[in-house]
Amino acid sequence: MNTQKIHLLLVIQICLTPLIYAQKKNPLNDTLKVSKLFKKQTELPIKLKYSISDLKKNKSDSIYTKTNLSYKDKKQKWHKIPIKIRARGNFRREKCYFSPVKIKIKKASAKGTLFKGNKKLKLVLPCSLTKDKNDNVLKEYMAYKFYEIISKYHFKTRLVSISLTEIKGKKTKQHKIKGFLIEDAKKVANRHHGKIVKRAINPMAQDALSSTRNAFFQFMIGNVDFSIAKQHNAKLLFINKKIIPVPYDFDMSGLVNPSYAVPSLNMTYITQRKYRGVKRDIGVMTQVRNEFIKNKNSIENIVNSLESKFENKSEFNEAKAYIYSFYQILLNDKRYKNEIIEQMRY
Repeated sequence: MNTQKIHLLLVIQICLTPLIYAQKKNPLNDTLKVSKLFKKQTELPIKLKYSISDLKKNKSDSIYTKTNLSYKDKKQKWHKIPIKIRARGNFRREKCYFSPVKIKIKKASAKGTLFKGNKKLKLVLPCSLTKDKNDNVLKEYMAYKFYEIISKYHFKTRLVSISLTEIKGKKTKQHKIKGFLIEDAKKVANRHHGKIVKRAINPMAQDALSSTRNAFFQFMIGNVDFSIAKQHNAKLLFINKKIIPVPYDFDMSGLVNPSYAVPSLNMTYITQRKYRGVKRDIGVMTQVRNEFIKNKNSIENIVNSLESKFENKSEFNEAKAYIYSFYQILLNDKRYKNEIIEQMRY
């Protein structure tokens, strides 16, 4: 064997060794891994302290405020980690008492904690101080759990009970509220060997089944505050040569039915449903319809599993009835045709 061939073989061996080692080290699909924070679904107690008014004043997405996040582990021991936060959501920043929060955590700070591997997180909070504030959060959290059943391409979430100390000048105010954490979009993309798409893409160029599942889901929860084309309350992922929409932010839906929501698209009530999916082959529509019918029990189980966490029984009953009304449409051929098939957009 001449010197040139020996050199070529050595180069090939050097290039392949990391791949072979990685396969041996990780025999399972690494992309299906979920961080420790989201593996368990028990409600996580956390503590935060910051000025709500100061957070709202910072309009720039690049300006973060330093604070600490404390969480209680399964042994009832509290752990504190330094974080940075900023307000997010233009509407809630202007209209709500609490605004949703974007969290950044340094890798070194998260090391050895429950938050390891999560550099960025979203924290959903109630909007107002009204008596239904926590129940509204539960209903939106419920919607995220529905989508976990509907599509494998979804955001992982974790319900949290929050002791929030609001700084008001030299005084403080205590809030006991519910919220939930949402993983970063890059986590979803990486889990499926995908990438986040930055530009607008016509729904007809997106994966037909994924796009239709999203449309049925949005109809189920009565949400029209989204656009998968312009990525409004949705991310687009490029996975296996397909464009996949992944929805988020469902607080304006009929399922949540918050007091601050305003009907749009010529609708009279926020609880009205309007199918906003584009025209698809009838075979795709039938397949997705059957999937939702097959998942009916799983969807209902999610609703019932959260009943004990509601503070107001009527809020839970309304949410349960709202999902039930969706299945009344789906299981009735005439209503399904009138309210979904004939409403497909061109």
